[in-house]
Amino acid sequence: MRIGIAGIAGRMGRLLAEEVAAAGLTLAGGTIRPGSAKAPPAGIPLLPDAGALFAESDVVIDFTHAEEAAPHAALAAASGKGFVLGSSGLNAAQERAVAEAAQRVPVVYAANFAPGVNLVLALAERMAAALPGTQYDAEIVEMHHRQKVDAPSGTAVAMGRAVARGRGTTLEEAGIESGRDGHTGPRASGAIGFAALRGGQVVGEHTLLFAAATEHIALTHRSFDRRAYATGAVRAALWLRGRAPGLYGMKDVLGM
Repeated sequence: MRIGIAGIAGRMGRLLAEEVAAAGLTLAGGTIRPGSAKAPPAGIPLLPDAGALFAESDVVIDFTHAEEAAPHAALAAASGKGFVLGSSGLNAAQERAVAEAAQRVPVVYAANFAPGVNLVLALAERMAAALPGTQYDAEIVEMHHRQKVDAPSGTAVAMGRAVARGRGTTLEEAGIESGRDGHTGPRASGAIGFAALRGGQVVGEHTLLFAAATEHIALTHRSFDRRAYATGAVRAALWLRGRAPGLYGMKDVLGM
């Protein structure tokens, strides 16, 4: 199985290359951002563009940037290759483009590829189903390194969506309370709150808090090493072998 890596000179790209080798797979090559001063790992084929990467690979793993998601998904569909997408911060149009590509090829798209996070998301949905929004306010607090450009994080949004599903609604219908500042008035009942912290080199911390008048329940996940994301992404790439076209998530990969 030949794996291609978009953005192979970045932190995640290098970890992905190591995990591909550890899994005994063939690394078809990688791409780097045009004009980037970063060099790819030694001995790894550097391909001129994403089109060449998809042509040389059976599955491409992409943790680059939200802006690359739609064009890379289109290349996956055109080339008939599997696609593992871990970029966060996609807007509605970019997510639609990924879903359209998944009608032609198998795609695994996840906010977070760490197995532990996906177990937490499943627990969040079950807890929300048991804790009504009229009595338990749901608040999500996340912290990441100072270089992260999107907020709230993709994992935090996934937590909010899990809570909304558990309560039989959507995140948009439930209402979002984010970035409170000044005289905001009382908290809306049933809304889902978000707070994003940025600083230092925190890999990722997420806490879902259910707050009632009589008790508080907190569900927390902390990431200490990005390798967990790389390991999960390579596992997803292996899982795609022989899959029918479709838009899959890590719940599918993990058999949850």
